[in-house]
Amino acid sequence: MELLRDSFPMVSLAVSAAALYSRAASSRLRPGFPRFAALLPVAVFFAAAPLSFTSGNIRGTAGFFLAWLGVFKILLLAAGRGPLDPTLPVHQFVFTAVLPVKLSRRNGEAGSTASNKAKSTSLVSSAVKLAILVALLKAYQFKDQLHLYVRLALYGIHIYCFYDFMLPCIAAAGRALGMEMEPPFDQPYLASSLRDFWGRRWNLIVSAILRPSVYEPVRARAGKAAGAFATFLVSGLMHEAMVYYITHEAPTGEMLAFFLLHGVSCVAEALCSRLWAARGWRTPPRPVATLLVVVYVSATAFWWFFPPICRDGRDDKLLAEWAAAAAFLVNAGRKLLGLA
Repeated sequence: MELLRDSFPMVSLAVSAAALYSRAASSRLRPGFPRFAALLPVAVFFAAAPLSFTSGNIRGTAGFFLAWLGVFKILLLAAGRGPLDPTLPVHQFVFTAVLPVKLSRRNGEAGSTASNKAKSTSLVSSAVKLAILVALLKAYQFKDQLHLYVRLALYGIHIYCFYDFMLPCIAAAGRALGMEMEPPFDQPYLASSLRDFWGRRWNLIVSAILRPSVYEPVRARAGKAAGAFATFLVSGLMHEAMVYYITHEAPTGEMLAFFLLHGVSCVAEALCSRLWAARGWRTPPRPVATLLVVVYVSATAFWWFFPPICRDGRDDKLLAEWAAAAAFLVNAGRKLLGLA
């Protein structure tokens, strides 16, 4: 791994080569153990590649791209499932294997019209998210004067805006290569239930991977409740892994507890919803339901999601990296414009 140490070109080249090997091997081997044995080294490499970076932010992002989504895509490919298919064109296969995207199934004139509207909306949304990120970086200069929960709320907004800015940019690059992508988020702040939040609005790229790899197999054998709980269990374990990539510290189990709680909560919510409907009771107004979802997700995140990242000044290190990256981009922009 020393050869790849903090080298974006080398890591990108090695990861792309691994993806190309996966396509070649899977095109020659049927789904099953032979294909799994051939692809297992790629999964191991994808899990190890993020550790070649020294920046916690970059390790975490690369861990999300490769060690989580990439590994799951490769394992699904070994079983003949998931978004990867050896019949895909080379550039689409590599793009899908190494980046957090989901190819769209839309086609035809109607799909093109919807796509153009989505592009326009995505451009405006990305500009708004970028403006919010800039404002947050300014606000962090005064974070020591803010209440803990206010600071954690800003971190939550930061995470959402960062990924909802970055992922559409990646999708735009895919469109430039002739691919149509599904949106990564669907206004999660408007969710009317926990199931709506996790299953239909928040990080749809992850949902698209966990559904065929965890939820559907478990549901087929043990029912919907077991499938939902297993999905949150796996998500919790993978978030514990992401904490390790970001901090290089041993997991504490808090992330796992957060997702297990939400797994139980979603199962209980589904049961209560059926009982509520059976009794003929009116559902709460949508604004009230949305507020309850936001409060519940935020409160539980304050208790269990953020502490592993923020403990012992870890958030200060991550924010320092963000400040350094912002300063670098500003200076680079000034040089390009001839202002420096």
